Amino acid sequence: MNNKAFYNLTYGVFLLATKAGEKANACIVNTGVQVAGSPVRVAVSVLNTNYTCALIKESGRFTLSALDDSCSFETIKHFGMQSGRDVDKLDSLPMPTDESGVPYLNWSTCARFSGKVTHSVDLGTHTLFIAEVTEAEVCSDRAPLTYADYQNKLKPKSEKVEREQKIVGWRCKICGYVYEGSALPEDYACPLCGHGTDDFEPVYEE
Repeated sequence: MNNKAFYNLTYGVFLLATKAGEKANACIVNTGVQVAGSPVRVAVSVLNTNYTCALIKESGRFTLSALDDSCSFETIKHFGMQSGRDVDKLDSLPMPTDESGVPYLNWSTCARFSGKVTHSVDLGTHTLFIAEVTEAEVCSDRAPLTYADYQNKLKPKSEKVEREQKIVGWRCKICGYVYEGSALPEDYACPLCGHGTDDFEPVYEE
């Protein structure tokens, strides 16, 4: 199976945020979709290992900010490539909140939504949250950032460095997990963060 085929599905790229008690966090997701019209409901899928997922399960509330085509890789990196368990991603950021006190992104965003969870489904690696929309706002007239554009245009290309040393493993550039072996399976996904082969780099024999 070639995982790159999934880059061509019409996903968007979103900032998913929540707050449970005094704890707030946000992460990047690529699966957010309207699934019903009356009442309006959206569905969001998020990795079970993400701190944001745990907080949504606790609070039952989230905001979904649809990123637009002005979004920088630095914004994606800040919210998507570090864990809220290790760093306060929202510290000192000028992020407004919705009527429930949940933050949302006020830059590089074309629309934002607030949701109250009505159902959740454990999908193994991810949890699917279905929520009734309580707020919706158009934030800019820019085009939404698609997942395909993120992969093909925004995400930096990894530099291919020729090395004579023997490859003994592959390290996930997102979380640091190391797969032991000279060849990484084409359809492999990191067991810790869920990222695919494009986010692994070779580990060479010393």
